[in-house]
Amino acid sequence: MKDLKIVFMGTPDFAVPSLDILVRHGYNIVGVVTAPDKPRGRGQVLSPSPVKEYALSKNLFVMQPTNLKSPEFASQLKSLGVNLQVVVAFRMLPESVWSLPKYGTFNLHASLLPQYRGAAPINWAIINGEKETGATTFFITHEIDTGAIILQEKETIEDDETAGSLHDKLMIKGAALVLETVKRIESGDVRPAPQDMSQAVKPAPKIHKETCKIDWNKPAREVYNFIRGLSPYPAAWTVINGCLYKIFQSEILDEDRPGMKPGELATDNESYMKFKTADKLLSIKEFQKEGKKRMDVKAFFRGNKL
Repeated sequence: MKDLKIVFMGTPDFAVPSLDILVRHGYNIVGVVTAPDKPRGRGQVLSPSPVKEYALSKNLFVMQPTNLKSPEFASQLKSLGVNLQVVVAFRMLPESVWSLPKYGTFNLHASLLPQYRGAAPINWAIINGEKETGATTFFITHEIDTGAIILQEKETIEDDETAGSLHDKLMIKGAALVLETVKRIESGDVRPAPQDMSQAVKPAPKIHKETCKIDWNKPAREVYNFIRGLSPYPAAWTVINGCLYKIFQSEILDEDRPGMKPGELATDNESYMKFKTADKLLSIKEFQKEGKKRMDVKAFFRGNKL
């Protein structure tokens, strides 16, 4: 059995269960690396990341480097005697960092690699209408998300799955995969398999606000997948009467109105909003007008008209 001295690297909520499961199983976490505190909320108060909050609650040593390539950061890691690094939802690491530990640096990625390499694998799997995705642990190398695969676990994508619900499922499944990966490394039972580069045909690039605009010229099924793949964040959006509306939940209707053009809206200003797509009508169930709260259609119409 190897005497592991682990440095954990992560920032958002998604990473917390992976750190927690290692702590609960008694692993020696000699340091936690996370993003610097950021201003949040209306008051723009400096706030710690979810990983930092958890680490401090367990009295773990926290590092928040602004420059991952700095010699000072590398020497700090060396001084901790780190021999394994675990990365979950963190920034891209320079070679001077990922190549440092004796037993390597592995990453948890929320897809079945080599598919959906990139920053937004959960979103793109749903947007593309996939029925299955999963989580992968792999050793970090030069090219992002291309290292040898250690373990994989599959996860079903339900018909009404949103990015939010799939995020939460993979967050828990991923934590169990991280624990099993560390156990395998500890016992020496690791047989990493190279990724088949020819199979990496579905990318998962970072999503920007302009990426999230709904194209009503597409079929209803594609628009429906697009909305749930971006719900609740960053959210698909469209413009109605000059105002931006974020759409969180919709339903495909088995009806059409041949006289309507894609993007046209039908509403009774009381109980329904129906958009024309390329082939069918799509009913909007939950949305948020710019500057307003998120609400369902009936609640919106109690105080507003279109």
